[in-house]
Amino acid sequence: MNRPALCSLFFSGLLISAAGQDPRSEYEAEAPKTIFQLQQFRETSSIQIRAKSGDQGTAALINLNPAINSWYVLVLRWGSGPALSYHLENAHPGGRKLLLDAKCPFGLVIEEGGHRSSCELFASAAANALDRGRSSPRAYYPLCDGRIYLRNPASGHNTTLEAATEFLREHLWGSEKIIAIGHVLMGDVNRETGSLETEGRSIPTAPGGNPPASASVDPKFSDRLLTSANLGIVLEQPVKSGMRPGAWYAANGNPGVFVSIVQPNLIAAEILESYQTRVNRLDSVEASALCYLVAFDLDRFEIGYELGTEHPKVGWSDHMLAQQRDSKLPGPDGIGTFSPLVATGMVSPEYAPKTVATFIGGFKRMHGAFKYGDLALKNHGSHYGFIEQGVVFSKLQPELSTVYILNNGWLGMKTWTESDNQLLPQIRHARQNGVPVVESGIPGTLVNRWGAGNWSGSEDMKLRTMRAALALQRSGRKRFLIYAVFSDATPSAMARVFQAYHCDDAMLLDMNALEHTYLALYRRAGSQLFVDHLVKGMDVLEKSASGEVVPRFLGYADNRDFFYVMRREK
Repeated sequence: MNRPALCSLFFSGLLISAAGQDPRSEYEAEAPKTIFQLQQFRETSSIQIRAKSGDQGTAALINLNPAINSWYVLVLRWGSGPALSYHLENAHPGGRKLLLDAKCPFGLVIEEGGHRSSCELFASAAANALDRGRSSPRAYYPLCDGRIYLRNPASGHNTTLEAATEFLREHLWGSEKIIAIGHVLMGDVNRETGSLETEGRSIPTAPGGNPPASASVDPKFSDRLLTSANLGIVLEQPVKSGMRPGAWYAANGNPGVFVSIVQPNLIAAEILESYQTRVNRLDSVEASALCYLVAFDLDRFEIGYELGTEHPKVGWSDHMLAQQRDSKLPGPDGIGTFSPLVATGMVSPEYAPKTVATFIGGFKRMHGAFKYGDLALKNHGSHYGFIEQGVVFSKLQPELSTVYILNNGWLGMKTWTESDNQLLPQIRHARQNGVPVVESGIPGTLVNRWGAGNWSGSEDMKLRTMRAALALQRSGRKRFLIYAVFSDATPSAMARVFQAYHCDDAMLLDMNALEHTYLALYRRAGSQLFVDHLVKGMDVLEKSASGEVVPRFLGYADNRDFFYVMRREK
């Protein structure tokens, strides 16, 4: 690496490191930094370049995490002109590497399968492939015959509710209380109850395929069927009269995906009476509110994560104690922006063909920190951390519930500890969102503590609202990722449901509205794509073009972060 060249190349917010600075020390330093300096595993190289026109300059290539090998930043500087940066995505990170080579001064070298080939990207300083890509409206612009993508900024979709909320927060005094009151008034709007019917005949649940473990339901409801008018996922075997509460049914068109519904008041009494010091007794409203669940067989699927075009942000949360803010830092990790990296808010075209589902991520940074309790007094208020493609945008904080995906596709969920940071070199994606709903099979210690658990809701601790959550269940040798939408619940109701479904760990995602609890499942039949929503009202989030549905996250950019579920390659 030509360090003097690097020092002269990166400036005005693009500085990677000062000469001799250790990346690990930069990562750990309590100091303002760039997004590059937050990547302790990065590798950087640079060469002198020349255009066919005779123009000369310098190119630097930053592999942001070589173990993951997905994201690179290419920075060019022609003569004394400004440094121009381009965020590149490797379309095949497991078998392809991007390099600079002084013998190929017009572009990148792509190494694959023991062979090297050149890709001419900057043969002209005036008009090159990178600039053509930058001017494209595509969020992902293919380069080098589609072997890499240029990630372009996009305008993420913003719902009417989100737009109104942002206006209140930005322009009206006391807006947080106004919004909180709105949440209370709207809290039960999405509440849904099913009706219990006597089972007239045997109703087929998930046939074969090793479904998840069914929920523990009170035996007095063993011969009853629970109905829902709003389940939007088509089942493999249609159900007319209802579904057994807590049982799993195979989703149509996607082997390894299962659906279940339940109400907390149908759960076995021994579960509802357990751990009473950790869980509040459920009131009649949330006890009878429907919960929808989707399970994904992790032998068949792997999970990805993508930032929204705007959220979550990386600066300071307004929901924290003033004394925990360091005025010398633009954010808790030393960054206030992640430019020049680009968040696209949609699934990469490389992953889209094998994506079978998308669902919403966690809190915005606005509420992703603690204002009350012990966690409010630690680590600058314990802002929720997140990682995409091995790139740290916000550090993972101890004591927070964390879902993470390793580079080999393994998904884990746990309460993070300092010692877990040894996993960082292997982590492809991670998202934290508060404290555990369930930990090691039992309710988390802060489930019934509003402020200390940062469960959101109103200032007077009214917590009942629509909520989404994620859980991990082990059933025999199988592991299932379970996504659940509670039509009207407190954290206590969520804990009881996940206990009933024998989940090892569970965490809150987002809340309050259909757009914030969204899940879509995709069925393919030839060239046709069918979009099934967990709850029917979620279909208002989709767009249309030429009479066809354009799905959120899959077909257009969104301002919110999300997860996507992909079929594993055999």
